[in-house]
Amino acid sequence: GLGDVYKRQEELPENTYDPSCFYMDGGFLRYESDTITSQVGIDVSAHQQEIDWQAVADSGIDFAFIRAGYRGYGKGGIVEDDRFRQNVAGARAAGLRVGLYFFSQAVSPEEAAEEAQWLIDAAQDFRIDMPLVFDWENIDPSSVASGDTVRTAEMTGEDVTACAAAFCAAVEAAGYDAAVYGNRWQGYYDYDFTQLKDYAFWVSAPGTADDFYYAHDFWQYSYQGTVPGITGHVDRDLW
Repeated sequence: GLGDVYKRQEELPENTYDPSCFYMDGGFLRYESDTITSQVGIDVSAHQQEIDWQAVADSGIDFAFIRAGYRGYGKGGIVEDDRFRQNVAGARAAGLRVGLYFFSQAVSPEEAAEEAQWLIDAAQDFRIDMPLVFDWENIDPSSVASGDTVRTAEMTGEDVTACAAAFCAAVEAAGYDAAVYGNRWQGYYDYDFTQLKDYAFWVSAPGTADDFYYAHDFWQYSYQGTVPGITGHVDRDLW
């Protein structure tokens, strides 16, 4: 149970955000205390299609995490996001801070390091001033086309932790900040944060309270956000 998980990781810093310091302002969730201030952001991929980045910036968004690429869950090839370069150039031109994320389906630390190197190379063409992020997700079997196999289906939490650590180590060795993205389940049952404590964690935990147990720098609090300049929904984040 969770008690065992907490005990295993009891040396780790806990979430110390004060619930009373979160507030809504102009449609944005923010945080303000004596020692911490927040920035508001979004994360995007080709799914958002054409983005008017100046309109996004004018609305008050400070930063964006942009998907640079992904590894396919079936054959395992690395693919660049169709709108990666357009999105980063547009976000930077509009004055936003930018981080990049890679949707990993690594099955080994070697593959994770390969993904990190691919992302580092992709970042070279831009001024990236936020982390390069490891985003490993379990593939929902119901979304898999008939006859397709999911190469990551047998991965354990230990396996995924080893991949995250390899990815982040490569990113930091190249001079970038590294971060790991994951949901509550991954944070409690898959990731061993004692091996990832040098890297930021970006928790995906939609809801009204930032109640993830461990310390973290980024909170993805909604999948249903709307922002001027983007058609349809976009994920909302707090830094």
